[in-house]
Amino acid sequence: MLFGQVANFKTNSNLPIEKFPIALNSNLKKSIRIIAAQEVEDRFHSRLSCKKKTYRYVINNSEYGTAIYRNLETHIPMKLEMEKMKEAAKYFEGEHDFKAFRASGTSSKSSVRTIYEAKVKEMPDERIGIELTGNGFLYNMVRIIAGTLVEVGLGKIEPKEIKEIIQSKKRENAGKTLPPQGLYLVKVDYE
Repeated sequence: MLFGQVANFKTNSNLPIEKFPIALNSNLKKSIRIIAAQEVEDRFHSRLSCKKKTYRYVINNSEYGTAIYRNLETHIPMKLEMEKMKEAAKYFEGEHDFKAFRASGTSSKSSVRTIYEAKVKEMPDERIGIELTGNGFLYNMVRIIAGTLVEVGLGKIEPKEIKEIIQSKKRENAGKTLPPQGLYLVKVDYE
């Protein structure tokens, strides 16, 4: 599966654009791969020109977890109630002040963001994917939303309480911040 990491840089190179991935990959660690390159306008900025992003948080919901993927997902051995999580996720959709889902020390001036789509889906091998598409995200916002949805899945928070948590704007009302293992930027849209 490919993920949506995008970067940009300016260069005076005469190298044809289609040769950039090969040239860059020959100088990068094997853990980083360039799969495509394209020429863009001078005004383009890979982060600031973005119109929407999709993040996925992966939870291994099996009894024992996995040794191989332990650094690529978060293991939660208690069975999560998927239907309640799916219901709760819909409350995140729309434009809201996500102050309750922002890490302390965040420098963003505004905590208002729009979530276009929030999904909880079953994945192979007892995995759960929490997928959020929005116009922007606060620091740790996806991990806090995922932690809140886990609390819903464990029966600690009712789905309808999500609306109240959002309206409260209080970080202590939301779930815990899940670990970074399992968080992926899946797609970046520029149109």
